[in-house]
Amino acid sequence: MSRNYLQAAVEIAQEAGKILIEAFSGPLDIRYKGDEVDLVTQADKRSEQFIVSRLNEYFPGHAITAEEGTGQDTASAFRWHVDPLDGTTNFAHHYPCFCVSIALAERDTLLAGAIFNPYYNELYTAARGEGAAFNGRKIAVSKVPTLSTSLLCTGFPVRNRRISPNLQYYGEFTQRTHGVRRDGSAALDLACVASGRFDGFWEFGLNKWDVAAGVLLIEEAGGKVSDFAGEPYQLGAPVILASNGLIHEEMRQVASEISRRVPAPGSL
Repeated sequence: MSRNYLQAAVEIAQEAGKILIEAFSGPLDIRYKGDEVDLVTQADKRSEQFIVSRLNEYFPGHAITAEEGTGQDTASAFRWHVDPLDGTTNFAHHYPCFCVSIALAERDTLLAGAIFNPYYNELYTAARGEGAAFNGRKIAVSKVPTLSTSLLCTGFPVRNRRISPNLQYYGEFTQRTHGVRRDGSAALDLACVASGRFDGFWEFGLNKWDVAAGVLLIEEAGGKVSDFAGEPYQLGAPVILASNGLIHEEMRQVASEISRRVPAPGSL
């Protein structure tokens, strides 16, 4: 059953990707959500309208949570988490690090997820109990054994940047690793941990649609996802820590140490 869900997620993500690429190649209509840093483009809205419409057609009655607010709450145990354009700021600046992210959960259990970067035609997929894949080939997390030899990734919020604690974490992890990258798409960051491009990831304040597909990818690729206390990650929790599993405890200890100096809401 989960494979049917995954096939639908893949088809819809790829079609939504075509909408993004069409918009990406022309002049962009950029608006702002509430302040002068949180961008939204017509591409976000068109992509989401298409995704929600198609999900309603394929799975009538399923609940849908979508970033631009066109989803729906129903009594169904099944809920789709949709990010129609993750990496909007990149997209608006013609930096080709953006994607469509679609995942399905049954109550608290993630069943299927797809992340698609249409610019590079890179497709990450996962189904519960069936592993994770990149462009159809099975993937696994990296085998890097220590934090000091790892390459990490993170992100920074578009809102309330001045009160975000993450610069402290960024500086500390940069000094303790081979480096930290910041590419501007949490979904792709998580996908890259699943495929072994990165060894670990952390971030604050992410929404369910940002991470649902990526969390399943990492779990199915053999990695680990938790909060800073080491407890299982719950979608929408204040902090997320994801890794290849081998460096997870080292990352968690560093994050916990920093959080004692620079408290973050909900970090422990």
